[in-house]
Amino acid sequence: MFDTDLLSILFPAFVAGILVLSTHVVLGQQVLKRGIIFIDLAIAQVAALGAIVAHLNHDIEHLPYSHVWMPALFALAGAGFIAWLSKRMADELEAIIGCFYVLAAVAAMLLLSNDPHGAEMLKQLMSGQILWVNWSQLILPASVSACILLLISIKPALLDGRGFYIMFALVITLSVELVGVYLVFSTLILPALAVNKYHARFKLPAAYAVGLVGYISGLVLSASFDLPSGAAIVATLAISTILFRLVLGRKAQPQKRDQEKLIRN
Repeated sequence: MFDTDLLSILFPAFVAGILVLSTHVVLGQQVLKRGIIFIDLAIAQVAALGAIVAHLNHDIEHLPYSHVWMPALFALAGAGFIAWLSKRMADELEAIIGCFYVLAAVAAMLLLSNDPHGAEMLKQLMSGQILWVNWSQLILPASVSACILLLISIKPALLDGRGFYIMFALVITLSVELVGVYLVFSTLILPALAVNKYHARFKLPAAYAVGLVGYISGLVLSASFDLPSGAAIVATLAISTILFRLVLGRKAQPQKRDQEKLIRN
């Protein structure tokens, strides 16, 4: 059963989810539009690789904010590489991004193979620990998210140029630390996929609604039944997406029949 005392834990986690959704829903639609679905997994994995390198190198680990700028450097380098490839190997870009992800994942496993805490760190980077997020961890992501959203609102054309890759790398870096690689991918793709066939003017709010339902349901489910939070939210995001597509599909059928009748008449 749900314990109301858990609200003190759930509220920071919910705010973290809102911060992730705020930028990922917009960027996820762009990912789907560009047809580079695996870029989020690849960049998230590269950012995680940067966190692992910082963890293993004690000289770097003790530098201020190394857990932020080291993954960011790796993510920016990875995004720059993909941006460079997008102009030269556009027809094979998705396959190369997939290979890029696999190589980064394998590198992470090899680096942590002899670390006594390697398995735990890898699990944390993949699945995240959103339930244990505290308010101090949200300050930097909130600031960066606000700046990114402001830039997009002032100059939407940034999403169509190479600036997209820079914004994407920065957002992914901070999100991986908060929610993990799997939830980063799900938050980018599932809400965007839910509204992909939805052409009304409320497309973006609908995507946010799908994401909010998924996060709220997942957090409550996780707290109530002591389930892994990241996995629970991924599952509820998927269910929220499927339900929206089913409802959208039912609404579209009468409209399609009406159009066919008009054409016949």
